[in-house]
This record gives sequence, C-alpha cells and structure tokens, in this order.
Amino acid sequence: MAFFLTAQALSVAADDTKSGQPGSAVAIDRVACALRPKTEEPSDPSSTSAIPHAEKFVAREHFKEDIASSAPVKISWLGATFARRFTDKVEDDSGGASLQTYVLSAAASDKDILARLGQSHESRLADVWCALKQQPNGNGGPLETNAKPNVFYVRDIGGELGAVDVLWGGVGWEIGASPVGDKPRWPAGTRVFSR
Repeated sequence: MAFFLTAQALSVAADDTKSGQPGSAVAIDRVACALRPKTEEPSDPSSTSAIPHAEKFVAREHFKEDIASSAPVKISWLGATFARRFTDKVEDDSGGASLQTYVLSAAASDKDILARLGQSHESRLADVWCALKQQPNGNGGPLETNAKPNVFYVRDIGGELGAVDVLWGGVGWEIGASPVGDKPRWPAGTRVFSR
C-alpha cells in the first residue's frame, strides 16, 4: 500500500526525496526540545567540581498517571505494555533534541514508516517527555491534540524497538506502546517524530 509522509506547512528538509514520487517523505518542521535549562559555564575551567556529571533520564520519575493541576504533564492513562516495556528505562540525558515531524497521508504500518524514515527513525523516552512538557495540558504545539496519534519509535529496556504513541484524551495524555509490526495500524493524519 502506497502512502506519503507529507507536510502540512512550514519547512522542508533539503535531503527529502523528490516530491511527487510514491512514498516521498516531506518534513513538516523540526522541533527543538531541552529537558533542562542552559547553565552558565564554570568560571574556572580547571575546576572539575564545577563540571556537572552526566545526568540520567529515569522514565519512572516522569511517566506516571497524574491529572492534578500541579502535575508537570497531565497523564490520564499509561498502557500496560508501555509500563512493562518502558517505565524501568534509564537513558543518558544529552540535554536536548531536535525532532523532525511528519504526517501520514494514508494509513501505514510501522515497517513502512521505518523504511521511509531510514536511519534517523529512533527517538528516546526523554524526547517523548520533552515534547509532552511543551504541551502539558493539551495546549497547542507540535503534538496533535485532535484524537490523532503521535508516534515515536523508541528502544525499550530490552533493546527492542517499539512504537510509543501519545494521544490527548481531553483531561490528560494517554500513553501506549506496541511492538513494531507490519499490519496497517496508523491512520492518515498520524504525526510521526524522529531524530
């Protein structure tokens, strides 16, 4: 089944395939995201005590059901597969990411999408969290909030690639996960994020 990863507006990456060809991938926009604010450089570069140690992103500390007004991100539901495969994951916090966004013009399978995205298809849980932090209450931003899924391809605690999908459910984000499969499962309008 032919599909397109298409743009609705904004910038197009220079390395995209030629438009008009079946399966061409056209980017919507790059989304910059940083988990921690920029810090000032230490005044004495010879002082190792002033150099911050590499921080870790601990999924369990961020991905939890909480729709209180004080929640950093309102999450109304975590799927059992997501909880089992991803909440025990710990990642190195590289400080930020730049994610490319795409929109499916027709229903497509994970394998079709991954083939079109190529080598830069993987994201991290920290990237998912960073995107959610930009829209903690379902407000406007790079993630769809209109009942269309937002999909990230992330490695789980066992190193297997999985599809993590986030969907705004009205009172909070619903976060699920599934194995990468070849059945058409993502509808047209799905937004896909990659590095």
